[in-house]
Parts: sequence; structure tokens; C-alpha cells
Amino acid sequence: MRQLDSLLRPRSVAVIGASSESAKTAGRPIAYLQKHGYAGRIYPVNPRSETIAGLPCYADVASLPEAPDVGLVLLGAARAAQAVRDLAGRGAGAAIVLASGFQETGAAGAERQRALREAAGDMPLLGPNTIGLVNLTDGITLSASGALEMDDLQRGSIAVVSQSGGVLGAMLSRAASRGIGFSKLVSTGNEADLDVADLVESLLDDPATAVIALYIEGLRKPAAFRAAAVRAARLGKPLVVFKVGRSESGARSAVSHTGALAGADRMYDALFAQCGVIRAQTFADLLDIPAALATGRRLAGRRIAILTSTGGAGTLVADSCGLAGLDTPAPDGATAARLDALESGGDAVLSRNPIDLTLAGLKPELLRGALGALLASPGYDGAVVIAGSSSLQHPGLVSGAVRDCLRDSDKPVLVYVSPHAPHIVADLNRQGIPAFAAPESCASAFAAMLARRAAPAATPACGAPADDAARREAGAQARALPAGPLHEADSKALFARFGVPTVREAIAATPAEAGPAAAALGERVVIKALSRQLAHKSDIGGVAVGVPAAEVEARGQAMLQAVRAATDAPIEGLLVQEMVRGGVEMILGLHHDPQLGPAILLGMGGVAAELFDDTALRLLPLTRADAEAMVRELKTRALLEGYRGAPRADIPALVDAILAFAHMAEELGDKLAEAEINPLFVLPEGQGVKAADGVAILR
Repeated sequence: MRQLDSLLRPRSVAVIGASSESAKTAGRPIAYLQKHGYAGRIYPVNPRSETIAGLPCYADVASLPEAPDVGLVLLGAARAAQAVRDLAGRGAGAAIVLASGFQETGAAGAERQRALREAAGDMPLLGPNTIGLVNLTDGITLSASGALEMDDLQRGSIAVVSQSGGVLGAMLSRAASRGIGFSKLVSTGNEADLDVADLVESLLDDPATAVIALYIEGLRKPAAFRAAAVRAARLGKPLVVFKVGRSESGARSAVSHTGALAGADRMYDALFAQCGVIRAQTFADLLDIPAALATGRRLAGRRIAILTSTGGAGTLVADSCGLAGLDTPAPDGATAARLDALESGGDAVLSRNPIDLTLAGLKPELLRGALGALLASPGYDGAVVIAGSSSLQHPGLVSGAVRDCLRDSDKPVLVYVSPHAPHIVADLNRQGIPAFAAPESCASAFAAMLARRAAPAATPACGAPADDAARREAGAQARALPAGPLHEADSKALFARFGVPTVREAIAATPAEAGPAAAALGERVVIKALSRQLAHKSDIGGVAVGVPAAEVEARGQAMLQAVRAATDAPIEGLLVQEMVRGGVEMILGLHHDPQLGPAILLGMGGVAAELFDDTALRLLPLTRADAEAMVRELKTRALLEGYRGAPRADIPALVDAILAFAHMAEELGDKLAEAEINPLFVLPEGQGVKAADGVAILR
């Protein structure tokens, strides 16, 4: 891990290209450092000025009285590399380059960025094309963002790392209006050197940071990010990520179905699922969820109590919770009796959820007693208190009751402020009570709390030991094969070498040979045209299912005629297979993402795999827990669990097959361009699985 203390907590800052005019972009950083109480040493560098903002100004980096911890470079793209080189030569701890005009502008800019990175050498470099960083914990503002014009920047325990400088400013201003505090905010910009993973790793060691919120467009070092995310989960510091680009299809034209089923955004979902990252579904969630998680309270289950003084608002929250997969059950008998014992005048509706105090009149002792009863109840895991219009006249009513009750319970409590009252929302948040202006935000926050899981297991190779001789031998045999597509029989033979069971089958060079081969495989068989150039044989009549053994020769002859009439692809004969009955058809495939690397895809298969579009993805390497989670994630998993009286499928054998397939992908690495089994029959419990069709392409 790179040490970034000099960057995040500098004792001295050199501002290269500083301006004496504080209204200009180049004049803002020093003005903001002074405005927000930076206690370290500031060195303006500008050969045309003697003093700036009351500070001695230096002609160049070489003239500085010491090597600065950070050099903030405000020069344009053409001059930035020399400034960075000067800082590195002087021994500066880090550099921040705000200028644009680098890789984001095209080939010429990319060359400037390469030169900038080279100029930095071993010195950490933030940017270019960044708005900088803000350390609110220590009052250090290394940025030109106009959001720093605000006088009151509240400190808190949420850190923000953003690949967009504008988003960093937006988060800072939005949080200030909501009464939410930050510890650190960093814009990584073009990430010529330091990227999101580097900053997350460093912030994990920051005692002032409890939650890290990320705004990303992509990941430059996905393996480093994955390692940092797993470490974050183990340390109990949640990562909340808003990933843009969700509308991109990410699909490509491929021989296998897998390429079309695995989009770029689904790959990020897989990465986040494997390493315990919480994905923010909306930009608002990127602030709302960390604000709730920063309390440190956890949601043990799905049962939410809603306490309201306005019926409509209670229904809004209940609906939002239901859509988020949360439950809002009525109070159990003991809790209902405790609620009924409160002095409500008999007018409040206390026996159902939402618990409505509207008719009883909102009295401090009634609100406190009702909330205390709900938090003490074993039937609820958390609560939402709704601040209605009466809170405008009595703003301390809800906050006082919630504060009192939180002292006696470790369950999370959120507040939904129903009227438009930003000042009440901000006041509650400043008191450490998560408050929101939208009912959906309460549901999102609780769902995120529920998603927090135990630290992910270590991520070794897919479960087979490194010295597995059979696996190494299988890999050596596969690497010796020529590049290009394998036909179906050879593809399945490859899968079988790594432990994936396949159907019994035989290759017949001619229809005349197919008949005797069929006789050994059962009364009815499957016949297919065999070609390494035909992946989707059924589209052109190259597959026949349930063919009586006596008819195989004639049906095979007709099939070859039809296929040759439809395509010029070379046909290598016929493949005769046993007929599999009574299994659930799955698809199991390998997908290579250009950013995130290889992943395994599992879904409902057969000829309608793309129509079902019910898939789960996990990046390599896989653990057994990953494989089991993939099965649970499928919407159609009920078909595997014995839907409507059908026998339960052999799910443990399916998990074994997923891991064996993943072993193969890991062992072969880049040699394996594409691989897919469709269908993979999952037979009734105890009978295993069988790969009935397969595609493999080798580089």
C-alpha cells in the first residue's frame, strides 16, 4: 500500500502558479486554505509576484525553503509536467494537478499525460483534471472548488472519493444543506497515477472515516479495488458506490450466448456482490446511505416499525419499504398491549403498522413511549419516525424522543420529515439522527444496512489446490491444442478434463456409422451436425432430439443435407448423444470483460437462454460461497428447489460444476477466449449434472 499521509495531511503546501487575485481559479486555493483555518505552511510560487495573500512568494520550486509535503499545480497542461518534475526533484511528498487537457482530449492529451506521469517518478500524483481534495477533519482544502466558498463545512465520518470533480463539489454543497459532515473528499480525475483503489486503501486507515462513498465511471485497477473492498468489509468500514453508465448494454457479438447475457454493468454488480460493496441505485442514495451507515447501527432483520402522526406519510414509507424487500408487520401481542397502555385517549391507532398517533395528538410522552415500546419489541429490527407538519411548530419534539430512546436501544432509527422543512432535516442530521426528505430514502438506507454482511471470505484460486496434478495436466493438454474454435465434442472433452460431467456420446463420420453408435446410447437419442464453425446448430436444423435409434441413419442423412444447404461451414460428421430426461436446463459460461477481467456466468439455459435473461455473474477467482450465492441469486431458482412438486435438483452437484468450470478458466487464463455449456442438465438430487452441449474457443 502506498503511503499517502503527505497528500491527505500535509504540513506544508506549495501552490505552483498561485495568483494574487482570489476571484481567479489560481487564487482560490490559498484563499480557501486561509479561510478554513489551515495550520500548516503555505508557499505561493509565482515569479511575477513578491507576496500573495500576505505570504512571501517564491520564483520557482527550487527557491522554496523546504520540500513541501504537497505541490498544488495550477498551471496549464503544457507547463504542468515541468512543475511536477521540479517538485519530484525537490523531494516533495505528492503533487496535485488540476489542469485539464490530458487524456480526456485525445491522443495528444494522452501523450501529455504520459509525460506528466513520467515526470512524477516515484512521487504520488493526484490528477490531472481533478478538482483536488478537501480534508475537513484537519481543515485542509487543496482545491479550487467554488463549493469551498461556504463558511460552515461540517466535519463528519464520511469520506468521498469521486472520479468527477463536479460531483465532489455537488456532494459537499448538498451535504452542507442537509447537516451531514464529511471527513475527506478526493477527486481522482484522470488517474494518471493514484486511482480510486489507492485512495480507498489509505482512507481505510483513517480513524476519522467510518464510511467511504465512491462515485466511479470505471476502475483502472480492479484487482486492487477488490482487495481494498474486501479489507474494508473486514474492518467494518462500508463502501457505498454509485457507478454511472448503467444504461450501456455492454453486450458484444460473440459465438456464445454468454457475451450477450453478460453486460458491462452486470460485471460491476458481480464485483460489488463478491466483495461486500453496497451499490447506490441513485445519486441521492450516495449521500443518504452513507449518512445512515455512519451511525454504526446495524439492521439485524427485515422488520420495520413505522411511527407516524400523519397517515398518508406512513403509507408512503410502508410502500417504499415493501418495494425494497423489507417487512412492516403489525405489533405482536405483547407490544400491542404495551402501546395500548399508553395515555392516548383511545384515539390513536396502535394495533397496526404504521402505528398512527394522529388522532391522539402528538405529545412528547406519547411519542417517546410508543417509540420505546417499538424498539424494545423483539418483533422489530428498526424503526422510522415520521416528523409531520406539527414538527414545524415543535421542531425539538421528534429529535428529543428519538435521542432519548436511542440511549436504550442499539436498533437503527430513521426520521422521514414529511413537510418541506430542510432546516429540520439538517438539524436532525447534525444531532446524529439520520433524517430524510423522501420516503424512498428511508427504505434505501435500511436496505443498505441489511446488505451489510460479514467480511467476505478470502479469495483464493477457485478451490482446487495449486499443486493439483490433474488440473495442471488438463491445463497442459489444453494449451497444446491449436488456436481457434473446438467442435462440440472436443469442447466437452475439455470441460470433462477439469471435472465437469458430460453426456455419453459418440462421433460418427457418416450417417451409416451413426446408427450403430446410437444403439449403445438408448432407445432414443439426440443427433447433431458436428462442426467447429457452427455454434448455434439448432437455428439451421442441425439438432434433432428424441430420435429413435432405428431412425438415426435416415434422420442423420436428412440433417446433413439441410445443414449443407443452409451454410458453407465445413461439417465433420454427426454427434450422437444419450437423451437426458428430467433435468433443469442451465447455462454456464465464461465472459471476458475488457475492464474487470474474466467472470463466470450462470443462468437458466436451453434455446431460450437469452429470452429468460435470468443470470448471475461472479468474477474470477470464485469461492464455493460465491458459487452458492450465484444459484441463490437466480429468480428462477425455484425450478431447482422443486417447483410445484417437481423433484429437487442436485444443487450441490451444480455448485461443483461451477467451480470445476471456474478451475478451467483460471488454469487456462488468456488461452481460453470463450467457453460455454448450454444446456447443463441439473438432474434430480443425488444424480449429478451433465453437460449436453458446449462451445470453446482457444487463443
